[in-house]
Amino acid sequence: MTDGARTSPAERLAGLMVSDGPREEFAEAFASFAPLIGSWDLEVKWYDDAGEVVRETKGEWHFAWALDGRAVADIWITPSRAQRAVDGDGEWGLTIRLHDPELGAFRSTWMGPKHAMVMTFIGHPGANSITLEAREPKSAKTRWIFTDITPTSFHWRNEDEAADGTITVRQRFTATRSRL
Repeated sequence: MTDGARTSPAERLAGLMVSDGPREEFAEAFASFAPLIGSWDLEVKWYDDAGEVVRETKGEWHFAWALDGRAVADIWITPSRAQRAVDGDGEWGLTIRLHDPELGAFRSTWMGPKHAMVMTFIGHPGANSITLEAREPKSAKTRWIFTDITPTSFHWRNEDEAADGTITVRQRFTATRSRL
């Protein structure tokens, strides 16, 4: 885009949003997210309160360094664009994550435009995992947890914890590295 050619507003925004890598001063802080950078194919399952699968579809998830390497952004799409002809319209979710050195954790904001939802989380890396806990729980404590992270796959789950400690899994994603 530096060749003087005219670019569309979308191209300009995309070029400003996405970065080639983390800034040097953020590389260590974002090490737990580094293996997620790239595109992923998803097997998505939703569960009812009894733990039974109520819906399944395919999805996609795309992670990139963002904001001059100061953040990690992702977009997940479910059903996947290819699956929409079969499963109908779904959600496109955008997350921006930044490291807060004073907190020693990640601040993460997810936005789901279909239902005008915004959720904020505080995230901590673990052994081969990342746990994001909602900052503003409604009736339950919500956690989004990445586990079993490898270069070619990972698992993710959305769970709620009630006041009595009962955990209900709401969604699970099984992710495999996209061949695209």
